Amino acid sequence: MTKLVLAADHGGFELKEIIKNFLVELGGYAVTDLGTNSTESVDYPEYGRKAAAAVASGQAERGIIFCGTGIGISIAANKIAGIRAANCTSEYLAEMSRRHNDANILALGGRLVEPELAKKIVKIWLDTPFDGGRHERRVKQIG
Repeated sequence: MTKLVLAADHGGFELKEIIKNFLVELGGYAVTDLGTNSTESVDYPEYGRKAAAAVASGQAERGIIFCGTGIGISIAANKIAGIRAANCTSEYLAEMSRRHNDANILALGGRLVEPELAKKIVKIWLDTPFDGGRHERRVKQIG
């Protein structure tokens, strides 16, 4: 069972809840929700760091994080060593973030990405392997 961690600020809370239920429906994932648990205003860096720390420490294999745009929370997550968070707004970006960048955290914008598209993005991101090869050298350079 793949261990996933989810985290969101208030702008991503509703999409996080939708994706959490979607992951339960898919099965095969042990999901840990690190909050937030409402639409009450909170600071996205706190939640981005929590998710990134869980992935970097090995508590989770991958993470999915949410804020209004996906930008701020992905920037916060990427400050943690070993994290490659990709803010994806399309199925193609989700695929390429895995194939070429071995992204270990997916960021989604709750105010930008409609739930049905978000589900498609998540499924592709979870199912797409890292291509390795020439990309492995580049991913190591990121670290």
